[in-house]
Amino acid sequence: MIFAIIGFDGPDGQAKRKLHRKAHLDRMAPLDKAGKVILAGPFTDGAGSLIIIEADSLEEARSFAANDPYITQGVFARYEVHPFMQAFPPLLSSPRQDKG
Repeated sequence: MIFAIIGFDGPDGQAKRKLHRKAHLDRMAPLDKAGKVILAGPFTDGAGSLIIIEADSLEEARSFAANDPYITQGVFARYEVHPFMQAFPPLLSSPRQDKG
């Protein structure tokens, strides 16, 4: 299953982001190595970040998000986790593709 994690920066988000970036990237690295990070990065307007991951359940995705340093260290004032279905580009040979 695919999940979108949207983090909304707090008032000091940009300053805190610089302090906690390495810990955040270190937390993302094993998931990426396992091929479960579809895309991730900050919004260029400073509003926050978007992370699209594969996880076995909504609970797993929420737990991953809740323990991210950007959340635990206050970079994000709030965050959301939503199930996501990729429509474009089509995933012709991936098990992620929903045929319904």
